Formats: sequence, C-alpha cells, structure tokens
Amino acid sequence: MSSQFHIHSDQAQTQTELVATTYPSRVVIEGISPQVDGGRFPIKRIAGEEVVVRADIFAEGHDDLEAVVRYRPAGAAHWDEVWLERLGNDLWQGRFRPTQIGWYEYQVVAWVDHFASWYKGLGKKSEAGQDVENELQEGALMIQEAASRANRQDGQEGAWLIDRASLIEGKQAGNGRVAAALDPELLAKMTRHADRTHAQYSQPILKIQVERERARFGAWYELFPRSTGPSQDQHGTFRDLEARLPYIAEMGFDVIYLPPIHPIGRAFRKGPNNSLIAGPQDHGSPWAIGAPEGGHTAVLPELGTLADFDKLVDSTHRHGMEIALDIAFQCSPDHPWVKQHPAWFKHRPDGSIKYAENPPKKYQDIYPINFESSDWKGLWEALRDVFLFWVERGVKIFRVDNPHTKALPFWEWCLREVWDRDPSTIFLAEAFTRPKVMKYLAKSGFNQSYSYFTWRTDKQGLTEYFTELFQTDVADYMRPNLFANTPDILHEYLQTGGRPAFLIRLVLAATLGSTYGIYGPPYELSVGLPVKHGSEEYLDSEKYQLRHWDLNAPWSLRNSIGRINKIRRENPALHDTKNIRFFEVDNPHILCYGKATPDLKNLIITVVNLDPFHTQSGWVKLPVDELYLNGAGDGTYLVHDLLNDEQYIWSGASNYVILNPHEKPAHIFRARRKVRSESDFEAYE
Repeated sequence: MSSQFHIHSDQAQTQTELVATTYPSRVVIEGISPQVDGGRFPIKRIAGEEVVVRADIFAEGHDDLEAVVRYRPAGAAHWDEVWLERLGNDLWQGRFRPTQIGWYEYQVVAWVDHFASWYKGLGKKSEAGQDVENELQEGALMIQEAASRANRQDGQEGAWLIDRASLIEGKQAGNGRVAAALDPELLAKMTRHADRTHAQYSQPILKIQVERERARFGAWYELFPRSTGPSQDQHGTFRDLEARLPYIAEMGFDVIYLPPIHPIGRAFRKGPNNSLIAGPQDHGSPWAIGAPEGGHTAVLPELGTLADFDKLVDSTHRHGMEIALDIAFQCSPDHPWVKQHPAWFKHRPDGSIKYAENPPKKYQDIYPINFESSDWKGLWEALRDVFLFWVERGVKIFRVDNPHTKALPFWEWCLREVWDRDPSTIFLAEAFTRPKVMKYLAKSGFNQSYSYFTWRTDKQGLTEYFTELFQTDVADYMRPNLFANTPDILHEYLQTGGRPAFLIRLVLAATLGSTYGIYGPPYELSVGLPVKHGSEEYLDSEKYQLRHWDLNAPWSLRNSIGRINKIRRENPALHDTKNIRFFEVDNPHILCYGKATPDLKNLIITVVNLDPFHTQSGWVKLPVDELYLNGAGDGTYLVHDLLNDEQYIWSGASNYVILNPHEKPAHIFRARRKVRSESDFEAYE
C-alpha cells in the first residue's frame, strides 16, 4: 500500500480488545526503531519533525502482510495511522509528524492480509487458464465482510464494495467477473478495510516527547547581571541588564542565560579568585544560594525586585529573546531551609552539616541537599515548586547545575511534573560526568545536555564524538548544547590560541550543533588568562567578583558572532544535528563537514582550520554526485562563503582551500548547483 495518506483507526482501537480472546496473531513484530531502552523512555522530536519508524515484520509461509504505525497525542480518543512500506528482507518503514508539543504515543500494528493473498493467487490461476469459480465465490464473501466494516466508517465505500461483491459472485448479468476481482481499486479498498481481528499490536506503546523548536535550535549568551553596572565598583541591576539587551540582540542570540539571581549567603563567603577570606565589599558566589532575604524563589536585593525581574523578562521577549535561569539545588548556611527543614541536609555525628566537595575543589559556602531525607517527599515537592514559581513568572528555560550529583529518580519525577504542566519548558543538564550518567539524564527528561565538545579540539576527536552524538540512536534522546566556554571552563586551547582560537571554536560550536552557547563578554573579548598555569579557571573570575568589560574594544568578535548567528538563522540546514556528514580533507588540521535539508535545497559546507597558529591548506573532497552538485553536467558549482562574503566556482570532487587563522580561519559555504549550462551565478539554485 502507498504511505501517502492517513486513516483513523477506530476499528483497530476496538479490535485491540479482541486480541486476548481470539486466535493468537500469526504476525511477528521485532526491532522497532526508534525507541529508547525498549520503550522505558520516550524519544524526542520537535513539533512538526518527522518520525521515521522501522520494524521487522514477518509471519510463516507466503501470505501477504500489511502494517501501519499508529500515533496520537497521549490520551486522545482516536489514533491516526500511516501505512508502512516494505523495504525488503522483512523490513518495513513508515513516517509521520507529530504536530503539537506534548506527549505522543505510537505503536506498530500488522496483520495477515488474506484478501491480498487471495488476489495474488487468483491472478496466477486465471493467467494459467484454471477454473476459478470457487475462488470468485470465496473472494465475494470476503468483500461482503469488508463492506460491513466499511459501512461503519464510509457508507459510500461500503456500498461500492457490496456492488462489487455481487458482480464477482455472479449475481449480476454480464461477464468480466475475473477482471472486476483483479481491479487494483478493489485491492486498495479491501486493504483499507481489512479484517484486523488477528492483528499483532506491538508492546509496549512507545512514547514521544514533542518539544518546541527552541529545544533543538538556538544560540545562548551567558552573562552575570551583577557585572552590567556602569563601573567596576558599581553592582549591576536588572535594569542595567535590560539596557544591555540591544547589544545582545544585535549579536543574534536567542537565549540569555543568567547564573543564580538569588540572595547570596554571608557565612563562609568566598573572596576574589575563590579566596576563603572575603572582605566587607566582596559579593560572594551566586551559587551560594540563600540568605535571610530568602532562598530559591527570591532575588538578590542588589539586583532589584521581583517586579524588576518581571520587567526584564518582558523586555527580553520584546527583543526576540528568552531568559534562561540557572537552578542550583544547594544552599548556603544562611538559606531559610537550613533552619526550617534540617532533615533536608545530611548531618555529621557532631550535628554539623558537611559542606559540598568535589575533590580537590571545596565549596565551604554551600551545603548539599540530602535527596534520601526522611522527608524526601516534602523536599522533592519543594524543589519542583521552585521551577513552577519561575515558570509562573514567564521563565520557560532552565540550566540545571550539576544534576548528576542529585538523585536520578528525582529528575525523572520532577521534570515530568513540570513538563506535564507546561510542555514549553526546556531543561539543560550541566553535567560534565561519565557518559552513561549524562545519557541517563537526557533519557530522564532533560531536553538538552552539556557535552565534551570543550575538550574535543583535534580532527579525530571531533569527528568521532559528533558521529556518536548525531548519527547513532543517541540522537533520539540527547541534544547537546555546545558551550564554547563557561565561567568554570577556560580550555587551554583558548588560553594559548588567542583571538583566532576563539573564532575557530565559535564557528565549530555554531555549525556542528544546532544549539550552542558562549559565556560573554569574556568570549567576544577573547579573554584567555587562567588563574594559574594548568587551571581552567579564569583569573579574577566573575564567579567571585564584579567585572567591568569594554564592549567596544576593537578586537571584539561581536560582529563575527552576529554574522554567524545570522547565517544560522537564514539556513535551515543548520537547524538540525542529525543531518551532519564529515568530508575528507588531506590535512589533519582541517575539518570539513556538511549539513543539508532533506531536499538538498539548502546545503552548508563548513571548512575549519583547527590550528590557531599556522596557515593550513589542503584538498577538500566532496561526494558531488550524492549531493547533486553536478546538476548541469559540466562538473562545476558555486560555493558562497557566507562568513567572508566570497564566491568560488568549484569543479568536481576535489578542491583546494587555504586558511590563515589570523585572517580567515574558516569557510561557511553555501553550495549551489547549476541548473543549466550558462556560467552566470543566477543559474545556480
């Protein structure tokens, strides 16, 4: 059957109740994809994104089979169906698109198509000149039965089938009974109204978490609101950050991510560069959450009021962006919960609470929360309510601090609780930990995940890592957010490579993945000075003190960032991750990869010099036939460098590139093929 139309399966829904009390189905359904851990977790898709379902479907003997994949919003009364097509060797495939955010479910249904088997046999016997009277009577009976099923859904089609059964049975005058029985239109109608009494329904019913577009595509900009003040010594406010919005919007960002904005504890407050001794003017770490002014649902008074924050959220939306908040489930010794709910924390034998550690790092200014508390239900509900509080204030994106150090069952429960209430929420897991733990967090409901991108700086490492993330089943549930730097991570590559290194990593982050982020202004200003040799911590880190940045410095990358984000928005090939493909270059310091829309009308080829110190050159080899770049037959095509606004006519599979990291460390080409033989650029599409 063709897979070009959908049908409702009210009949199938009714018949699923019959399976347990009737003859067992002869059909076997195996190897359904996509699914995560046998259906234990949902796959992830964006509303409108295609789901391609494959399954091995077979039965004994040579009877014809038919199969559909049925899908619906979870809990809906009716299913929609798409026919599966045979790919050969008992492999079947079908496609559908969930259209709205929220939970969906899908299931493969397959059955023996007795009429199709009869139809095939009749054709062979008739062609051989054999007597087919019994076959015609048998077929007429099957058609009559199908007509009664069709009448429940489509009376007009049921009447058509009754008329055809009468003709084939011989009750009408005239010849042509065999021709009428072998009419392809009859076969199509009979397949639509097949008897599914003995159909096989795959179990379990599989789930899809259907998300909004921002879960897949977006550019994040992280900054500290307290460093947006007019001078080094003046604490920034929400109003100061609001004045900074045009600068951020001009660079083309979609999400403004703020570290914790809550009151900061005074006990064991950290000084500059993580000093254990803080002076009276030191502001401490925003991650030391909680003070007499409040905890996770309060704002630091120096930043302003909740009303000021609400105004910031509204203004951010008017600039076409969203606010993302950092949620860190930990408490300073001054947090109200410490006194109100002492059972929520682990106590040592002497009655004191042990501060947090990640050896060799020590966090004397925060207490970890005990997720195995005797009052764990009250604790879990209070933590869930933190998210819900900010959702009520218009925040729909959260970066969650160190979720891998909190109970995994908690995240499964909490994220589902929040997402069920508002499926537009997005959660980013900041978990630099073991791969299996990172993947489990993604399965548990985190829409995005930090990744090891920061530490992948060579060609082999980048190619292998992103092949795993984007071209295996990991892509069904885990979406990396490629942060090029964070307040905690200043990689050696950025420390030593200067401005070229920052531009190189920017291009990689923005084009390898569909979601990426930078911590600015240090990124656009190419700040690469560590607190000491061998450390990934910044010198004079904003985590512990105010900073004042010269946003108009002549070496700023702000224009390059704006151009790259514009390229991303204007080219839908860059809105996805699973479409990446790496191409051959005969230089280990040059990485080349491409992304294309399914129709190949938008094809982006990125070429990056990974060496921030030296000019590198080499031959790029493209599969021009597979990419349909030889459209006019003369072997030439246009590549337009969107980053540098330069155009080149390339010919054939191999073409030469040379990249000076101090002038032009990368190309972001949009490739266009000729559609006729003339040489003018208008001939390219």
